[in-house]
Parts: sequence; structure tokens; C-alpha cells
Amino acid sequence: MSAFDKIKLGLEEAIAYEKGDLPAKTTVLSIASVDTFRPEEIREIRLQTGMTQVVFAKYMGVSVKTVEAWEAGRNHPEGAACRLLSITRKDPAFPQKSGIVLR
Repeated sequence: MSAFDKIKLGLEEAIAYEKGDLPAKTTVLSIASVDTFRPEEIREIRLQTGMTQVVFAKYMGVSVKTVEAWEAGRNHPEGAACRLLSITRKDPAFPQKSGIVLR
């Protein structure tokens, strides 16, 4: 199918949808809940990656003081930091595989 044919088909589908002749294509996604981490879990994740607090902080996009506070239990990661910790816990090689941490 040529590029023109694909564009034409897409426009025809859009018109049919607007007229109510074609139902919209939908995808239903479920989102896993955000994990929470105890201080010792954060330290273990960091140690499994072989990173110092300084390198781990750069990887996580936070300050060294923040990593220190997480590991001491004075503060807790939230949102995207928890997602990144979850990914890293499942695959300690993720920082290198993803190209975030270069060796």
C-alpha cells in the first residue's frame, strides 16, 4: 500500500468516525501501583548496581543529600523515583543497558 493510499484510508476512517459510522479504536491500559521502599531496600538496590551514593544520585536525578536521606530514612522517594527504583530492583543492569550510566 502506498503512502497516499494509507493517508487516504486514514482520512476516510476519520470521516466515518466523525459521522458515527465507525467506532473509535481504543486500548485499555492498567497501571501498576507505585512501590514504596524502605531505607534498607534503597541501599540494597544501590549496592546491587555497584554504584556509590554520588553516582546513584546522578542516575536517579537527585542530590547526594537526597540519597543519603532516603537510605537513612529521613526522607522517602516519590513518583518517578519510585518507578526507577522498581525497574532497577528488577534489573540491576538497567542503568547500563539503558545508557543512563556509562562505564
